[in-house]
Amino acid sequence: MKLNLPPFVHYYRDRHGKAHCYFRRRGCPTVTLPLPWEPNFRMAYEEALSGTALQKQQIGKSKVVPGTVDDLIAKYYESKEWLALRESSKATYKNMLEKFRAENGHRRVASLDRKTVKRMLANRASTPAAANNWLDRLRILMRLAMDENMRDDDPTYGIKPYKIESDGFKSWEPEKIAAYRAHYPIGTKQRLALELAYCTIQRRSDLVRMGPQHIRDGWLRITQQKTGVDVGIPVLPELQAALDAMPKNNLCFLMTDLGRPFTAAGFGGWFRDQCEAAGIPIGYSAHGLRKAGATRLAEHGATDHEIMAWGGWTTLAEVQRYTKKANRDRLAENGGNKLLTGLKPEQKSG
Repeated sequence: MKLNLPPFVHYYRDRHGKAHCYFRRRGCPTVTLPLPWEPNFRMAYEEALSGTALQKQQIGKSKVVPGTVDDLIAKYYESKEWLALRESSKATYKNMLEKFRAENGHRRVASLDRKTVKRMLANRASTPAAANNWLDRLRILMRLAMDENMRDDDPTYGIKPYKIESDGFKSWEPEKIAAYRAHYPIGTKQRLALELAYCTIQRRSDLVRMGPQHIRDGWLRITQQKTGVDVGIPVLPELQAALDAMPKNNLCFLMTDLGRPFTAAGFGGWFRDQCEAAGIPIGYSAHGLRKAGATRLAEHGATDHEIMAWGGWTTLAEVQRYTKKANRDRLAENGGNKLLTGLKPEQKSG
């Protein structure tokens, strides 16, 4: 069977029939990878990509001026804190760090005073959640700057993040899911994307890694990229139907039109486009299906611990953010039933 391999991956069998798999990219060291069908292949591949990117970053390191933001970020990429992050977190952090470097790399770290930080934060007020994330990352950099004797204080100390009054990602209502399913029938990639997100309630970073190697005996098992939690999920009938109608010779269930696996961000943008084409309003995302799937479990009587195991959450508080409305409705219904069954016969008839 011919395998559709990601970029820079080379697979072959030697004269003894033994399979080999390598990551090879011009100008970079060769990295031995697990075999494509092994569960840890995707993570090893992503680590090889990240290692290559990090290596390329260091090429111009000798040109960095000591004491600048450029210098500080370079030191952060070598720190234990950075190396301990998961690859998905590195990608998220790096997005902010590189933008900050592009705007302020020449600036001396010691010149970043409290007034300047507050002005920078205010410039991001139109997207308060992103502004708060930016402030968190800047705090990390400033603590490192103090450890590296680039400054004596933390200019972010005491600066409060923006208060965000929101329930987070918008959960899909049943009628929105029905409308999407009506637009994209079984056998389309768009339909498979919805069923994967809704039935497995996993994050985008895990959805794009799922493939045939993760399913055995009616269960889908995957190690979450963000948390490292191993989750086992029963394959629901609607997901199985969507899988049965799709090609089975790819390493990942979801592939781009170029025959390559999606990145998490790329999948998010692609899925939003498909939602728009199906008439789904702006604000409904792949992550909203994770919330809807958790809500569906709660509405069918699943406990918070059961939902936590299904979605791979590590704390009950995270689960309860998704299920609080369903739990309230269920408790209200139970209370109503108890009240009705406790009434006297003449009260019920009247």
